[in-house]
Amino acid sequence: MLTLSQASDVVDAALSKARELELRPLTITVLDPGGHPLVVKREDGAGILRPGIAHAKAWGCLGTGVGGAAGARHATRDPAFFAALAAISDGRIASSRGGVLVRDSRGSLLGSIGVSGDRPENDEACAVAGVESVNLVADTG
Repeated sequence: MLTLSQASDVVDAALSKARELELRPLTITVLDPGGHPLVVKREDGAGILRPGIAHAKAWGCLGTGVGGAAGARHATRDPAFFAALAAISDGRIASSRGGVLVRDSRGSLLGSIGVSGDRPENDEACAVAGVESVNLVADTG
């Protein structure tokens, strides 16, 4: 189980990485395996859509069972399928880098993280840094 304390530490480490890289203001969401928010933080100046985007990135990973990088590649190859997923999920899914599954060392699913605010590869780098900071495995796909 991903604890509230771990989820908070993940978000704080991801935000620290963003400041180190001098990225635009981010919003970060950590979800439990059922898609329920554990922690949401929105930096000063982050756009008003960022919380929804971060949640959709994290929720999309849980819903499809793959990290955002894999989801983004699949969406590029089969856009009609991902349009259907968007409809099925009432628009709650975003297949993009910056969404990462959180696993333990045995590969068990503990939750997911979604980061939004900068370029997708930068969002993903912050998500990975946050997850790895608590000695868990970031599954980007």
